[in-house]
Amino acid sequence: MTSKFRRLIGREGVTMIALAVAVGIATGFGAVGFRKLIGLFQVVFYSEGVGVFPEGFTWLWLVLAPMVGGLLVGLLIYHLAREAKGHGVPEVMEAMTLRGGRIRPVVVIVKTLASSICLGSGGSAGREGPIVQIGSAFGSSVGQFLRLPDRRVRNLVMCGAAAGIAATFNTPIAGVFFALEVIAGEFSLRSFSPVVVASVLATMVGTYYLGDEPAFRVPEYALVHPGELVLYVFLGVACALVATGFIRTLHFSETFFEQRVHVPEYLKPVIGGFGIGVGGLLLPQILGVGYETIDVALWGQIPLAIMVALIVAKILATSLTLGSGGSGGVFAPSLFIGAMLGGAIGTVAHGFWPGWTGPPGAYALVGMAALFAATGRAPITAIIILFEMTRDYHIMLPLMFAVAVATSLAGWLNRESIYTIKLKSRGIDLHPKGQNERLAGITVGEAMKPVKQLTTVSPEMPVEALAGLFNETFHHGYAVVDDRRHLVGVVTLNDLETVIRTKQASGKTTRDICTTNLVTAFPDETLEDVLPCFDVMDVGRIPVVSRADPKQLVGMLRWSDTVRSYSQVLLDHEYEPGTTLIRCDIHTGDPVVGRTLRDLALPQDYVVHYIQRGKHLLVPRGNTTVEAGDCLVILASGATDEDVSRYLYNSNGKDSGTRKS
Repeated sequence: MTSKFRRLIGREGVTMIALAVAVGIATGFGAVGFRKLIGLFQVVFYSEGVGVFPEGFTWLWLVLAPMVGGLLVGLLIYHLAREAKGHGVPEVMEAMTLRGGRIRPVVVIVKTLASSICLGSGGSAGREGPIVQIGSAFGSSVGQFLRLPDRRVRNLVMCGAAAGIAATFNTPIAGVFFALEVIAGEFSLRSFSPVVVASVLATMVGTYYLGDEPAFRVPEYALVHPGELVLYVFLGVACALVATGFIRTLHFSETFFEQRVHVPEYLKPVIGGFGIGVGGLLLPQILGVGYETIDVALWGQIPLAIMVALIVAKILATSLTLGSGGSGGVFAPSLFIGAMLGGAIGTVAHGFWPGWTGPPGAYALVGMAALFAATGRAPITAIIILFEMTRDYHIMLPLMFAVAVATSLAGWLNRESIYTIKLKSRGIDLHPKGQNERLAGITVGEAMKPVKQLTTVSPEMPVEALAGLFNETFHHGYAVVDDRRHLVGVVTLNDLETVIRTKQASGKTTRDICTTNLVTAFPDETLEDVLPCFDVMDVGRIPVVSRADPKQLVGMLRWSDTVRSYSQVLLDHEYEPGTTLIRCDIHTGDPVVGRTLRDLALPQDYVVHYIQRGKHLLVPRGNTTVEAGDCLVILASGATDEDVSRYLYNSNGKDSGTRKS
């Protein structure tokens, strides 16, 4: 690595740390404001607290308050930002996966108001989803304003998510691990430092205004007897089963309101609010975030029958709130359900074996971590956040044991977490099965465009001549080679535009403006080995060189080459001869934009194989919405690209510009 390249990396690191400072501080203030705004709306709706009858009103207000709040939330979301609906984290994960972390700035305002109204009026949800989406949207907005590459924007999204969790719950370590484990889905040293900086600064802002107190104050619970671990294993199993039920109930509610309830979108939260209000008449503990009820359970002061009833009631109330279109998170409901489940099991166990079991509060505490780990598939975050929220280390051994059991069993019972199941229904698979195996069977040499088919340029070509070549060919980049066919660099249209924009083109050659610090590949490498380089290095083409002579250019591998090769392998192995693979590019203004695949009603002979959106492949579902910039890859039996184009665009006679791969 050259000293120049090292200096570049160093400057990038300093820049990202500086941006992380800004995102952390801003999100910290946002978290403080969000919590105070929830309190304000609680006073507006209930005067004394969620679920408390205001003086001068009858019990009817307990039903009306969530309905009024639902109407306000529905109008806000419907008219200003549809992505603010629901629990927020899946939307952030979708933006990270498909849009390079790009989230609309308006989400910050709409999510803040909608979630505050929803929670303040009695909606059964949590604070973590909204603040994660708010912080992520702010980080994304900073990256978009500065026109940063996708990977840096994603890093700032992670900073915002970590800062939101840290400031809201006074949990800086858990904020970092939530961003890495849930939002990013991986632990990367490249993004670790900025995320830590943002989390620490957000926590400092939060503690300054909200105090440096743990979320829950509990006695020092500990493992009483080694044999008690058997009961904690049972608790882990129970948490996995209940978590699976919670995930499926919430997903059913979301699907039901989306497909079966035929009223205007902004009225659906009103229906959910009615159900929540009726439930609140019987069990007012299900209204709002529910931390006060959790705190009582941690001290073992809730009767067994009430805890059992609250497990079912909270699952239904949260599913109604979020499924109908309300705005809030699932973290607090997971803690609530886990505390009730753990407290119930602990009450029974302590009643039978008081000599060698801990009090019910200990089981409630462990149940909180185990159930969140099972729903979110985030065991590390669950362990750390419960430690930071209670500052009780003595119970960590049984807690870790139960979390491991719950996470493993929940993964076996249901592949998707409470965050990813919503994305899977949209055709977005964050852990697709079998892709790597197929990519491992394709070599770079098979997928690349050989050098004899490439247009290359000389390093001595004047910039003016290079500009003319770009205008003639409409290509986006060329390999720069010398007289011996040795690779000198790669010059792209962006390189040319930069030097022209800065008025420095006069007298310069291609050698002066091309990129020389290159990532290269060998022909015998597989696409599985090379594919991560496209994203990590933020490039669209990789030069392929000879292994015998690494300076000798033998071809060029583009992102489109990898997609085409992968598609052809799928076609050869899974579909009958005569089936044609057709790629249909979708542009802004096309009649299919904004419609779901179900709405297109394609003939049986036309099957949408997958959708290419940016650098990602989407598994098509009936409710997957077509967006501008998508490429529909359609398997058509006995049809041409003109036939498919005519079918898709016959509504206004437009030509789709499809091309056969």
